Amino acid sequence: MPEWLDNLIPIKAPEPMHEQLAGWRPTRAAAEGLGCRLLADQRIEVAGGVTLSADVYTPRAPGRYPAIVQFAAYTRELHTAGAPTGSNEIGSPPVFTGRGYVQVVVERRGMGRAGGTQNVFLSPEDVDDHEQAIAWAAAQPWCDGRVALFGTSYYGMTQPLVAVRRPPALKAFFCNEICTDYFRHLVQFGGVFNLYFCNLWMGANFTPAMYGLRVPPIVRALLSHVFNSPLQRLWRPLLMKRIDAIYRAFMSKTPVKPVREWYANWMLDGKSRETCVLQSGPSGDLGKIEIPFVVVQNLGYFNLHQFGTYDLFQNAATPADRKWMILAPPRYELPVYAWQLEALAFFDHILYGVDNGYAGQPAVRYWLEGEERYIGAVDFPAAGTAQRRFYLASGGADGARHKLAETPGEGENRWAAVPLGLPVLGGFDEVANQTLEFEMTAERPMTLAGPVSLNLVFSSNEIDSYLVARLGRVAKDGAYSLLSLGAMSPARRRRDPARDTTCEIVHDTSVREPLEPGRPVTLSFSLTPGPTRLQPGDRLRLDVASRLDLLRSDVSHGYVHFDMPGPPYFARNTLHYGPDAYLAVSEALVA
Repeated sequence: MPEWLDNLIPIKAPEPMHEQLAGWRPTRAAAEGLGCRLLADQRIEVAGGVTLSADVYTPRAPGRYPAIVQFAAYTRELHTAGAPTGSNEIGSPPVFTGRGYVQVVVERRGMGRAGGTQNVFLSPEDVDDHEQAIAWAAAQPWCDGRVALFGTSYYGMTQPLVAVRRPPALKAFFCNEICTDYFRHLVQFGGVFNLYFCNLWMGANFTPAMYGLRVPPIVRALLSHVFNSPLQRLWRPLLMKRIDAIYRAFMSKTPVKPVREWYANWMLDGKSRETCVLQSGPSGDLGKIEIPFVVVQNLGYFNLHQFGTYDLFQNAATPADRKWMILAPPRYELPVYAWQLEALAFFDHILYGVDNGYAGQPAVRYWLEGEERYIGAVDFPAAGTAQRRFYLASGGADGARHKLAETPGEGENRWAAVPLGLPVLGGFDEVANQTLEFEMTAERPMTLAGPVSLNLVFSSNEIDSYLVARLGRVAKDGAYSLLSLGAMSPARRRRDPARDTTCEIVHDTSVREPLEPGRPVTLSFSLTPGPTRLQPGDRLRLDVASRLDLLRSDVSHGYVHFDMPGPPYFARNTLHYGPDAYLAVSEALVA
Protein backbone atom coordinates (compact mmCIF):
# COMPACT_ATOMS: atom_id res chain seq x y z
CA MET A 1 0.00 0.00 0.00
CA PRO A 2 1.43 3.44 -0.86
CA GLU A 3 2.91 5.30 2.10
CA TRP A 4 0.71 8.33 1.46
CA LEU A 5 -2.41 6.18 1.85
CA ASP A 6 -1.13 4.69 5.13
CA ASN A 7 -0.81 8.25 6.42
CA LEU A 8 -3.94 9.74 4.91
CA ILE A 9 -5.74 9.64 8.26
CA PRO A 10 -3.53 10.56 11.24
CA ILE A 11 -3.71 8.29 14.25
CA LYS A 12 -5.64 9.87 17.11
CA ALA A 13 -3.86 9.89 20.45
CA PRO A 14 -6.09 9.10 23.45
CA GLU A 15 -6.94 11.43 26.26
CA PRO A 16 -5.24 9.98 29.38
CA MET A 17 -7.82 8.12 31.45
CA HIS A 18 -5.57 8.17 34.51
CA GLU A 19 -2.66 10.12 35.90
CA GLN A 20 0.53 9.25 33.97
CA LEU A 21 3.07 10.93 36.22
CA ALA A 22 3.85 9.54 39.65
CA GLY A 23 3.30 12.58 41.84
CA TRP A 24 5.30 15.24 39.95
CA ARG A 25 5.43 17.41 36.82
CA PRO A 26 8.44 17.71 34.47
CA THR A 27 9.59 21.27 33.91
CA ARG A 28 10.77 20.85 30.32
CA ALA A 29 10.37 18.57 27.29
CA ALA A 30 12.98 17.72 24.68
CA ALA A 31 10.53 18.40 21.84
CA GLU A 32 6.84 18.86 21.21
CA GLY A 33 4.40 18.84 18.30
CA LEU A 34 6.56 16.89 15.82
CA GLY A 35 3.66 14.87 14.43
CA CYS A 36 3.45 11.20 13.41
CA ARG A 37 4.17 9.29 10.21
CA LEU A 38 3.88 5.53 9.63
CA LEU A 39 6.33 3.35 7.72
CA ALA A 40 4.30 0.14 7.58
CA ASP A 41 5.61 -3.43 7.46
CA GLN A 42 9.33 -2.73 7.46
CA ARG A 43 11.42 -5.90 7.18
CA ILE A 44 14.10 -6.89 9.70
CA GLU A 45 16.43 -9.71 8.66
CA VAL A 46 17.27 -12.17 11.44
CA ALA A 47 18.93 -15.60 11.66
CA GLY A 48 17.99 -18.35 9.23
CA GLY A 49 17.05 -16.00 6.40
CA VAL A 50 13.85 -15.02 8.23
CA THR A 51 12.50 -11.47 8.13
CA LEU A 52 10.40 -9.97 10.91
CA SER A 53 7.80 -7.29 10.34
CA ALA A 54 7.91 -3.91 12.07
CA ASP A 55 5.62 -0.92 11.92
CA VAL A 56 7.76 2.18 12.36
CA TYR A 57 6.23 5.45 13.55
CA THR A 58 8.46 8.49 13.07
CA PRO A 59 8.01 12.20 13.70
CA ARG A 60 6.83 14.03 10.58
CA ALA A 61 9.66 16.49 11.02
CA PRO A 62 12.71 15.08 9.20
CA GLY A 63 15.61 14.10 11.42
CA ARG A 64 17.35 11.34 13.34
CA TYR A 65 15.77 10.43 16.66
CA PRO A 66 16.16 7.85 19.45
CA ALA A 67 14.12 4.71 18.71
CA ILE A 68 11.77 2.95 21.13
CA VAL A 69 11.73 -0.74 20.15
CA GLN A 70 8.87 -2.99 21.30
CA PHE A 71 8.95 -6.77 20.90
CA ALA A 72 6.31 -9.30 21.97
CA ALA A 73 4.35 -12.35 20.80
CA TYR A 74 1.16 -10.62 19.68
CA THR A 75 -0.25 -9.48 16.41
CA ARG A 76 -0.03 -5.70 16.30
CA GLU A 77 -2.89 -5.20 13.84
CA LEU A 78 -5.24 -3.50 16.31
CA HIS A 79 -2.71 -2.05 18.74
CA THR A 80 -2.69 1.50 17.44
CA ALA A 81 -6.45 1.44 16.78
CA GLY A 82 -7.14 1.82 20.50
CA ALA A 83 -9.33 -1.28 20.43
CA PRO A 84 -10.14 -2.56 23.93
CA THR A 85 -7.95 -5.67 23.80
CA GLY A 86 -5.60 -6.92 26.48
CA SER A 87 -2.61 -7.29 24.15
CA ASN A 88 -2.50 -3.56 23.34
CA GLU A 89 0.43 -2.85 25.63
CA ILE A 90 2.57 -0.45 23.56
CA GLY A 91 0.97 2.92 24.17
CA SER A 92 -0.09 5.37 21.46
CA PRO A 93 2.50 6.25 18.76
CA PRO A 94 1.63 9.96 18.35
CA VAL A 95 2.46 10.51 22.00
CA PHE A 96 6.03 9.29 21.42
CA THR A 97 6.65 10.66 17.94
CA GLY A 98 5.33 14.11 18.78
CA ARG A 99 7.98 14.32 21.48
CA GLY A 100 10.94 13.33 19.30
CA TYR A 101 11.07 9.53 19.36
CA VAL A 102 10.60 6.79 16.75
CA GLN A 103 8.38 3.89 17.83
CA VAL A 104 9.22 0.47 16.35
CA VAL A 105 6.63 -2.27 16.97
CA VAL A 106 8.02 -5.69 15.99
CA GLU A 107 6.14 -8.95 15.38
CA ARG A 108 8.07 -12.08 16.42
CA ARG A 109 8.78 -14.80 13.90
CA GLY A 110 5.75 -16.87 12.95
CA MET A 111 3.24 -14.22 14.02
CA GLY A 112 1.17 -12.11 11.63
CA ARG A 113 3.23 -10.50 8.89
CA ALA A 114 6.57 -11.86 10.17
CA GLY A 115 8.21 -14.84 8.48
CA GLY A 116 9.54 -18.07 9.93
CA THR A 117 8.15 -20.56 12.43
CA GLN A 118 7.49 -19.55 16.01
CA ASN A 119 9.21 -21.10 18.97
CA VAL A 120 7.85 -21.22 22.51
CA PHE A 121 7.14 -17.83 24.06
CA LEU A 122 10.11 -15.82 25.40
CA SER A 123 12.54 -18.33 23.88
CA PRO A 124 16.29 -17.69 23.50
CA GLU A 125 15.63 -17.46 19.75
CA ASP A 126 13.19 -14.61 20.44
CA VAL A 127 15.84 -12.83 22.49
CA ASP A 128 18.29 -13.24 19.58
CA ASP A 129 15.72 -11.67 17.25
CA HIS A 130 14.98 -8.87 19.73
CA GLU A 131 18.69 -8.09 19.96
CA GLN A 132 18.88 -8.00 16.16
CA ALA A 133 15.84 -5.70 15.97
CA ILE A 134 17.57 -3.27 18.34
CA ALA A 135 20.69 -3.26 16.15
CA TRP A 136 18.57 -2.84 12.99
CA ALA A 137 16.69 0.14 14.42
CA ALA A 138 19.92 1.84 15.52
CA ALA A 139 21.28 1.63 11.96
CA GLN A 140 18.26 3.18 10.19
CA PRO A 141 18.37 6.69 8.68
CA TRP A 142 15.60 7.90 11.00
CA CYS A 143 17.50 6.83 14.15
CA ASP A 144 20.40 8.60 15.87
CA GLY A 145 21.88 5.24 16.90
CA ARG A 146 20.33 5.09 20.36
CA VAL A 147 17.55 2.69 21.36
CA ALA A 148 15.24 2.51 24.37
CA LEU A 149 12.49 0.02 25.26
CA PHE A 150 8.96 0.61 26.56
CA GLY A 151 5.91 -1.55 27.19
CA THR A 152 3.60 -3.37 29.56
CA SER A 153 3.34 -7.06 30.51
CA TYR A 154 4.80 -9.16 27.67
CA TYR A 155 6.32 -6.02 26.12
CA GLY A 156 7.76 -5.31 29.58
CA MET A 157 9.05 -8.80 30.33
CA THR A 158 11.14 -8.90 27.14
CA GLN A 159 13.06 -5.81 28.24
CA PRO A 160 15.24 -7.18 31.10
CA LEU A 161 15.45 -10.45 29.15
CA VAL A 162 17.34 -8.67 26.34
CA ALA A 163 18.98 -6.05 28.57
CA VAL A 164 21.09 -8.71 30.31
CA ARG A 165 22.76 -9.24 26.91
CA ARG A 166 23.91 -5.60 26.85
CA PRO A 167 23.17 -4.71 23.21
CA PRO A 168 25.49 -1.77 22.38
CA ALA A 169 22.71 0.46 21.06
CA LEU A 170 20.42 -0.08 24.06
CA LYS A 171 20.66 2.92 26.37
CA ALA A 172 17.59 2.70 28.66
CA PHE A 173 14.30 0.88 29.24
CA PHE A 174 10.96 1.53 30.92
CA CYS A 175 8.96 -1.58 31.80
CA ASN A 176 5.58 -1.97 33.46
CA GLU A 177 4.11 -5.03 35.21
CA ILE A 178 6.75 -7.68 34.62
CA CYS A 179 7.79 -11.18 35.61
CA THR A 180 11.47 -12.02 35.95
CA ASP A 181 11.12 -15.73 36.76
CA TYR A 182 8.57 -17.15 34.33
CA PHE A 183 8.35 -20.54 36.04
CA ARG A 184 7.33 -19.25 39.45
CA HIS A 185 5.68 -15.95 38.48
CA LEU A 186 3.72 -17.12 35.47
CA VAL A 187 3.33 -20.89 34.99
CA GLN A 188 3.51 -22.64 38.36
CA PHE A 189 2.11 -19.86 40.51
CA GLY A 190 2.37 -20.75 44.18
CA GLY A 191 3.04 -24.33 43.08
CA VAL A 192 -0.15 -24.60 41.01
CA PHE A 193 -0.58 -24.28 37.25
CA ASN A 194 -1.92 -20.79 36.47
CA LEU A 195 -4.82 -22.31 34.53
CA TYR A 196 -7.33 -19.50 34.23
CA PHE A 197 -4.79 -16.90 33.18
CA CYS A 198 -3.32 -19.24 30.55
CA ASN A 199 -6.81 -20.06 29.25
CA LEU A 200 -7.58 -16.36 28.86
CA TRP A 201 -4.22 -15.28 27.50
CA MET A 202 -3.87 -18.04 24.95
CA GLY A 203 -7.54 -18.02 23.92
CA ALA A 204 -7.53 -14.26 23.39
CA ASN A 205 -4.27 -13.87 21.51
CA PHE A 206 -3.16 -17.02 19.72
CA THR A 207 -6.10 -18.35 17.71
CA PRO A 208 -5.79 -18.87 13.93
CA ALA A 209 -7.81 -15.67 13.48
CA MET A 210 -5.20 -13.65 15.38
CA TYR A 211 -2.31 -15.08 13.33
CA GLY A 212 -4.13 -14.30 10.09
CA LEU A 213 -5.55 -10.91 11.09
CA ARG A 214 -4.78 -8.11 8.61
CA VAL A 215 -6.05 -4.57 9.21
CA PRO A 216 -4.79 -1.90 6.77
CA PRO A 217 -3.10 1.05 8.50
CA ILE A 218 -5.69 3.48 7.19
CA VAL A 219 -8.43 1.40 8.85
CA ARG A 220 -6.51 1.28 12.12
CA ALA A 221 -6.17 5.04 12.04
CA LEU A 222 -9.87 5.47 11.37
CA LEU A 223 -10.72 3.12 14.25
CA SER A 224 -8.46 5.12 16.55
CA HIS A 225 -10.79 8.10 16.09
CA VAL A 226 -13.76 5.92 17.00
CA PHE A 227 -12.24 4.24 20.05
CA ASN A 228 -10.56 7.41 21.34
CA SER A 229 -13.56 9.67 20.93
CA PRO A 230 -15.27 11.34 23.91
CA LEU A 231 -17.79 8.47 23.79
CA GLN A 232 -15.11 6.33 25.43
CA ARG A 233 -16.15 7.73 28.79
CA LEU A 234 -19.59 6.23 28.23
CA TRP A 235 -18.77 2.79 26.87
CA ARG A 236 -15.63 2.12 28.90
CA PRO A 237 -17.38 1.77 32.31
CA LEU A 238 -19.92 -0.59 30.72
CA LEU A 239 -17.12 -2.64 29.20
CA MET A 240 -15.34 -2.94 32.55
CA LYS A 241 -18.49 -4.22 34.23
CA ARG A 242 -18.73 -6.98 31.61
CA ILE A 243 -15.05 -7.84 31.60
CA ASP A 244 -15.51 -11.16 33.44
CA ALA A 245 -18.02 -12.32 30.81
CA ILE A 246 -15.64 -11.22 28.05
CA TYR A 247 -12.85 -13.15 29.74
CA ARG A 248 -14.97 -16.31 29.82
CA ALA A 249 -15.68 -15.95 26.09
CA PHE A 250 -11.97 -15.73 25.31
CA MET A 251 -11.27 -18.78 27.48
CA SER A 252 -13.53 -20.87 25.24
CA LYS A 253 -11.46 -20.20 22.09
CA THR A 254 -9.09 -22.73 20.49
CA PRO A 255 -5.49 -21.53 19.98
CA VAL A 256 -3.22 -22.86 17.22
CA LYS A 257 -1.79 -26.33 17.81
CA PRO A 258 1.76 -25.35 18.89
CA VAL A 259 0.31 -23.08 21.58
CA ARG A 260 -1.94 -25.90 22.80
CA GLU A 261 1.11 -28.19 22.96
CA TRP A 262 2.98 -25.68 25.15
CA TYR A 263 -0.14 -25.30 27.29
CA ALA A 264 -0.26 -29.09 27.79
CA ASN A 265 3.39 -29.08 28.82
CA TRP A 266 2.86 -26.30 31.36
CA MET A 267 -0.23 -28.04 32.76
CA LEU A 268 0.82 -31.70 32.77
CA ASP A 269 4.58 -32.08 32.42
CA GLY A 270 6.24 -28.78 33.30
CA LYS A 271 6.12 -29.20 37.05
CA SER A 272 9.83 -28.44 37.38
CA ARG A 273 12.17 -25.99 35.74
CA GLU A 274 13.84 -28.88 33.94
CA THR A 275 10.62 -30.22 32.37
CA CYS A 276 8.93 -26.89 31.59
CA VAL A 277 9.49 -25.82 27.97
CA LEU A 278 9.39 -22.16 29.01
CA GLN A 279 12.78 -20.80 30.02
CA SER A 280 13.12 -19.51 33.58
CA GLY A 281 13.77 -15.90 32.56
CA PRO A 282 16.36 -13.27 33.51
CA SER A 283 16.09 -13.64 37.30
CA GLY A 284 19.57 -14.58 38.51
CA ASP A 285 21.21 -12.68 35.63
CA LEU A 286 19.85 -9.24 36.47
CA GLY A 287 23.26 -8.18 37.81
CA LYS A 288 24.39 -7.95 34.18
CA ILE A 289 22.10 -4.94 33.66
CA GLU A 290 23.90 -1.62 34.08
CA ILE A 291 21.88 0.81 31.94
CA PRO A 292 19.28 3.22 33.38
CA PHE A 293 15.71 1.97 33.76
CA VAL A 294 12.35 2.60 35.35
CA VAL A 295 10.16 -0.30 36.48
CA VAL A 296 6.50 0.19 37.40
CA GLN A 297 4.28 -2.20 39.35
CA ASN A 298 0.50 -1.84 39.38
CA LEU A 299 -0.43 -2.77 42.94
CA GLY A 300 -3.70 -4.28 41.71
CA TYR A 301 -2.13 -7.32 40.01
CA PHE A 302 -1.90 -10.68 41.72
CA ASN A 303 -1.15 -14.02 40.08
CA LEU A 304 0.59 -12.63 37.03
CA HIS A 305 2.77 -9.52 37.56
CA GLN A 306 3.61 -9.79 41.22
CA PHE A 307 7.23 -9.87 42.28
CA GLY A 308 9.32 -9.27 39.14
CA THR A 309 9.45 -5.52 39.73
CA TYR A 310 11.12 -5.92 43.13
CA ASP A 311 13.53 -8.55 41.79
CA LEU A 312 14.71 -6.25 38.98
CA PHE A 313 15.03 -3.15 41.14
CA GLN A 314 16.93 -4.99 43.88
CA ASN A 315 19.30 -7.05 41.76
CA ALA A 316 20.15 -5.00 38.64
CA ALA A 317 23.66 -3.53 38.76
CA THR A 318 22.48 -0.16 37.46
CA PRO A 319 23.81 2.60 39.76
CA ALA A 320 21.36 3.62 42.45
CA ASP A 321 20.91 7.12 41.00
CA ARG A 322 20.07 5.72 37.55
CA LYS A 323 17.24 3.33 38.38
CA TRP A 324 13.74 4.07 39.62
CA MET A 325 10.79 2.00 40.85
CA ILE A 326 7.17 3.17 40.92
CA LEU A 327 4.49 1.27 42.85
CA ALA A 328 1.28 2.56 41.33
CA PRO A 329 -2.35 2.43 42.52
CA PRO A 330 -4.56 -0.46 41.34
CA ARG A 331 -5.86 0.37 37.87
CA TYR A 332 -6.79 -1.75 34.91
CA GLU A 333 -6.68 -0.34 31.40
CA LEU A 334 -7.78 -1.72 28.03
CA PRO A 335 -5.82 -0.72 25.99
CA VAL A 336 -2.78 0.04 28.14
CA TYR A 337 -1.88 3.67 27.62
CA ALA A 338 -0.50 4.23 31.11
CA TRP A 339 2.93 5.70 31.84
CA GLN A 340 3.82 7.15 28.43
CA LEU A 341 4.27 10.65 29.88
CA GLU A 342 6.41 9.36 32.75
CA ALA A 343 8.47 7.35 30.25
CA LEU A 344 8.93 10.41 28.02
CA ALA A 345 10.21 12.45 30.95
CA PHE A 346 12.63 9.62 31.81
CA PHE A 347 13.83 9.25 28.21
CA ASP A 348 14.18 13.04 27.83
CA HIS A 349 16.41 13.05 30.91
CA ILE A 350 18.52 10.03 29.92
CA LEU A 351 18.69 10.31 26.13
CA TYR A 352 18.42 14.06 25.52
CA GLY A 353 20.00 15.24 28.78
CA VAL A 354 17.05 17.52 29.52
CA ASP A 355 17.07 19.08 32.98
CA ASN A 356 13.38 18.39 33.60
CA GLY A 357 13.46 17.35 37.24
CA TYR A 358 13.79 13.60 36.73
CA ALA A 359 17.24 13.47 38.31
CA GLY A 360 15.65 14.78 41.50
CA GLN A 361 12.95 12.12 41.66
CA PRO A 362 13.41 9.64 44.53
CA ALA A 363 14.53 6.15 43.58
CA VAL A 364 11.20 4.76 44.82
CA ARG A 365 7.76 6.31 44.65
CA TYR A 366 4.95 4.24 46.13
CA TRP A 367 1.22 4.88 46.28
CA LEU A 368 0.09 5.09 49.90
CA GLU A 369 -3.47 3.80 50.16
CA GLY A 370 -5.39 5.64 52.84
CA GLU A 371 -3.68 8.92 52.01
CA GLU A 372 -4.09 8.59 48.22
CA ARG A 373 -0.73 10.08 47.35
CA TYR A 374 2.79 9.08 46.35
CA ILE A 375 5.55 8.81 48.95
CA GLY A 376 9.23 9.04 47.99
CA ALA A 377 11.96 6.79 49.37
CA VAL A 378 15.52 5.78 48.53
CA ASP A 379 14.70 2.06 48.68
CA PHE A 380 11.89 -0.38 49.34
CA PRO A 381 11.23 -1.09 52.11
CA ALA A 382 12.19 2.43 53.01
CA ALA A 383 14.79 3.28 55.60
CA GLY A 384 13.15 3.74 58.96
CA THR A 385 10.81 0.75 58.65
CA ALA A 386 10.89 -2.35 60.80
CA GLN A 387 9.11 -5.69 60.68
CA ARG A 388 6.10 -5.92 62.92
CA ARG A 389 4.31 -9.15 63.79
CA PHE A 390 0.62 -9.56 64.41
CA TYR A 391 -0.07 -12.99 65.87
CA LEU A 392 -3.10 -14.97 64.77
CA ALA A 393 -5.39 -15.68 67.70
CA SER A 394 -8.74 -17.40 67.99
CA GLY A 395 -11.93 -15.46 68.54
CA GLY A 396 -13.91 -18.59 69.41
CA ALA A 397 -15.90 -20.76 66.97
CA ASP A 398 -14.44 -21.32 63.50
CA GLY A 399 -16.90 -18.96 61.85
CA ALA A 400 -16.30 -16.14 64.36
CA ARG A 401 -14.15 -13.09 63.73
CA HIS A 402 -10.64 -13.86 64.98
CA LYS A 403 -7.82 -11.62 66.13
CA LEU A 404 -4.50 -10.19 65.01
CA ALA A 405 -2.85 -9.77 68.39
CA GLU A 406 0.33 -8.35 69.89
CA THR A 407 1.08 -11.63 71.65
CA PRO A 408 0.87 -15.27 70.44
CA GLY A 409 -2.52 -16.92 70.55
CA GLU A 410 -3.52 -20.41 71.61
CA GLY A 411 -5.72 -23.14 70.20
CA GLU A 412 -6.80 -23.64 66.60
CA ASN A 413 -9.52 -22.90 64.04
CA ARG A 414 -10.65 -24.80 60.94
CA TRP A 415 -12.15 -24.10 57.55
CA ALA A 416 -13.46 -26.19 54.67
CA ALA A 417 -11.57 -26.58 51.40
CA VAL A 418 -13.89 -27.27 48.46
CA PRO A 419 -12.44 -27.64 44.93
CA LEU A 420 -13.28 -24.78 42.59
CA GLY A 421 -16.40 -25.23 40.46
CA LEU A 422 -17.86 -28.24 42.28
CA PRO A 423 -21.46 -28.00 43.52
CA VAL A 424 -22.36 -28.20 47.20
CA LEU A 425 -25.71 -28.26 48.95
CA GLY A 426 -27.49 -25.04 49.74
CA GLY A 427 -26.66 -23.81 53.23
CA PHE A 428 -23.26 -25.54 53.23
CA ASP A 429 -21.49 -22.42 54.50
CA GLU A 430 -23.68 -22.40 57.62
CA VAL A 431 -22.21 -25.71 58.74
CA ALA A 432 -18.73 -25.51 57.20
CA ASN A 433 -17.14 -22.06 56.88
CA GLN A 434 -14.79 -21.72 53.87
CA THR A 435 -12.86 -18.71 55.19
CA LEU A 436 -11.21 -17.53 58.39
CA GLU A 437 -11.20 -13.82 59.22
CA PHE A 438 -8.72 -12.01 61.49
CA GLU A 439 -8.75 -8.34 62.49
CA MET A 440 -6.95 -5.75 64.59
CA THR A 441 -8.02 -2.13 65.22
CA ALA A 442 -5.41 0.61 64.94
CA GLU A 443 -5.10 2.63 68.13
CA ARG A 444 -2.69 5.15 66.62
CA PRO A 445 -1.71 6.27 63.09
CA MET A 446 0.24 3.52 61.39
CA THR A 447 1.99 3.39 58.00
CA LEU A 448 2.74 0.00 56.47
CA ALA A 449 5.06 0.00 53.45
CA GLY A 450 7.20 -2.98 52.54
CA PRO A 451 7.17 -6.78 52.42
CA VAL A 452 4.13 -8.66 53.71
CA SER A 453 4.31 -12.33 54.64
CA LEU A 454 2.50 -15.03 56.57
CA ASN A 455 4.04 -17.63 58.83
CA LEU A 456 1.49 -20.34 59.66
CA VAL A 457 1.31 -23.66 61.41
CA PHE A 458 -1.03 -25.64 59.20
CA SER A 459 -2.53 -29.09 59.01
CA SER A 460 -5.11 -30.81 56.83
CA ASN A 461 -6.88 -34.14 56.72
CA GLU A 462 -5.65 -34.50 53.12
CA ILE A 463 -2.21 -34.82 51.51
CA ASP A 464 -2.37 -31.33 49.97
CA SER A 465 -4.59 -28.28 49.80
CA TYR A 466 -4.23 -24.64 48.78
CA LEU A 467 -3.84 -21.49 50.84
CA VAL A 468 -4.92 -18.02 49.75
CA ALA A 469 -4.46 -15.02 52.04
CA ARG A 470 -5.85 -11.53 51.57
CA LEU A 471 -4.93 -8.41 53.53
CA GLY A 472 -7.15 -5.33 53.53
CA ARG A 473 -7.95 -2.12 55.35
CA VAL A 474 -11.43 -1.46 56.73
CA ALA A 475 -11.97 2.26 57.24
CA LYS A 476 -13.93 3.62 60.17
CA ASP A 477 -16.96 4.04 57.91
CA GLY A 478 -16.80 0.34 56.95
CA ALA A 479 -15.36 0.81 53.44
CA TYR A 480 -13.03 -2.04 52.49
CA SER A 481 -9.79 -1.56 50.52
CA LEU A 482 -7.89 -4.59 49.28
CA LEU A 483 -4.15 -4.27 49.88
CA SER A 484 -2.36 -7.55 49.39
CA LEU A 485 -2.72 -11.18 48.29
CA GLY A 486 -0.62 -14.34 48.49
CA ALA A 487 -0.98 -18.06 47.86
CA MET A 488 0.83 -21.37 48.10
CA SER A 489 0.43 -25.14 47.91
CA PRO A 490 1.35 -26.66 51.30
CA ALA A 491 2.82 -29.76 49.63
CA ARG A 492 5.23 -27.47 47.75
CA ARG A 493 6.55 -25.73 50.85
CA ARG A 494 10.27 -26.44 50.34
CA ARG A 495 12.13 -23.13 50.56
CA ASP A 496 14.51 -21.94 47.83
CA PRO A 497 16.31 -19.15 49.74
CA ALA A 498 18.94 -18.57 47.03
CA ARG A 499 16.16 -17.01 44.91
CA ASP A 500 14.60 -14.91 47.70
CA THR A 501 14.32 -11.16 47.33
CA THR A 502 13.47 -8.55 49.94
CA CYS A 503 9.79 -8.80 49.00
CA GLU A 504 9.45 -12.47 47.99
CA ILE A 505 9.86 -15.74 49.86
CA VAL A 506 10.61 -18.31 47.14
CA HIS A 507 9.73 -22.00 47.19
CA ASP A 508 11.19 -24.83 45.16
CA THR A 509 7.86 -26.02 43.80
CA SER A 510 9.60 -28.80 41.85
CA VAL A 511 9.77 -30.68 45.16
CA ARG A 512 6.55 -32.25 46.43
CA GLU A 513 6.26 -33.16 50.10
CA PRO A 514 2.76 -34.55 50.67
CA LEU A 515 1.15 -33.65 53.97
CA GLU A 516 0.56 -36.29 56.60
CA PRO A 517 -3.13 -35.89 57.47
CA GLY A 518 -3.47 -34.23 60.86
CA ARG A 519 0.23 -33.45 61.26
CA PRO A 520 1.06 -29.71 61.45
CA VAL A 521 3.74 -28.16 59.24
CA THR A 522 5.14 -24.63 59.23
CA LEU A 523 4.47 -22.57 56.10
CA SER A 524 5.99 -19.22 55.16
CA PHE A 525 4.89 -17.31 52.06
CA SER A 526 4.75 -13.78 50.72
CA LEU A 527 1.82 -11.54 49.97
CA THR A 528 2.08 -8.65 47.54
CA PRO A 529 3.36 -5.44 49.16
CA GLY A 530 0.47 -3.04 49.70
CA PRO A 531 1.46 0.28 51.30
CA THR A 532 -1.31 1.76 53.46
CA ARG A 533 -1.93 4.37 56.12
CA LEU A 534 -4.20 3.35 58.99
CA GLN A 535 -5.81 5.96 61.20
CA PRO A 536 -7.07 5.27 64.72
CA GLY A 537 -10.23 3.20 64.42
CA ASP A 538 -9.29 1.69 61.03
CA ARG A 539 -9.01 -2.08 61.00
CA LEU A 540 -6.42 -4.35 59.38
CA ARG A 541 -8.16 -7.49 58.13
CA LEU A 542 -6.58 -10.80 57.14
CA ASP A 543 -8.72 -13.41 55.36
CA VAL A 544 -7.57 -16.98 54.79
CA ALA A 545 -9.25 -19.47 52.46
CA SER A 546 -8.42 -22.20 49.97
CA ARG A 547 -9.90 -20.57 46.86
CA LEU A 548 -9.01 -17.26 45.27
CA ASP A 549 -12.55 -16.72 43.95
CA LEU A 550 -13.73 -16.40 47.57
CA LEU A 551 -11.36 -13.48 48.20
CA ARG A 552 -10.63 -11.72 44.92
CA SER A 553 -11.91 -8.33 43.80
CA ASP A 554 -13.74 -7.47 40.60
CA VAL A 555 -11.65 -6.27 37.65
CA SER A 556 -13.81 -3.16 37.35
CA HIS A 557 -12.37 -2.03 40.70
CA GLY A 558 -8.87 -1.99 39.21
CA TYR A 559 -7.66 -5.42 40.36
CA VAL A 560 -6.69 -8.30 38.07
CA HIS A 561 -6.89 -11.70 39.77
CA PHE A 562 -7.33 -14.93 37.86
CA ASP A 563 -8.95 -17.90 39.59
CA MET A 564 -6.65 -20.78 40.51
CA PRO A 565 -7.44 -24.51 40.10
CA GLY A 566 -7.29 -25.27 43.79
CA PRO A 567 -7.71 -26.80 46.22
CA PRO A 568 -7.23 -30.32 44.79
CA TYR A 569 -9.32 -32.15 47.45
CA PHE A 570 -12.27 -31.77 49.78
CA ALA A 571 -10.61 -31.23 53.15
CA ARG A 572 -10.75 -29.75 56.62
CA ASN A 573 -7.83 -27.39 57.05
CA THR A 574 -6.61 -26.13 60.42
CA LEU A 575 -4.51 -23.22 61.63
CA HIS A 576 -2.69 -23.86 64.90
CA TYR A 577 -1.92 -20.75 66.94
CA GLY A 578 1.22 -19.91 68.86
CA PRO A 579 4.51 -18.04 68.40
CA ASP A 580 4.97 -19.38 64.84
CA ALA A 581 1.59 -18.16 63.54
CA TYR A 582 1.82 -14.50 62.55
CA LEU A 583 1.39 -11.87 59.88
CA ALA A 584 4.62 -9.93 59.24
CA VAL A 585 4.35 -6.37 57.89
CA SER A 586 6.78 -3.47 57.51
CA GLU A 587 5.86 -0.46 59.64
CA ALA A 588 7.35 2.99 59.15
CA LEU A 589 8.77 4.08 62.48
CA VAL A 590 8.55 7.76 61.52
CA ALA A 591 5.22 9.20 60.33
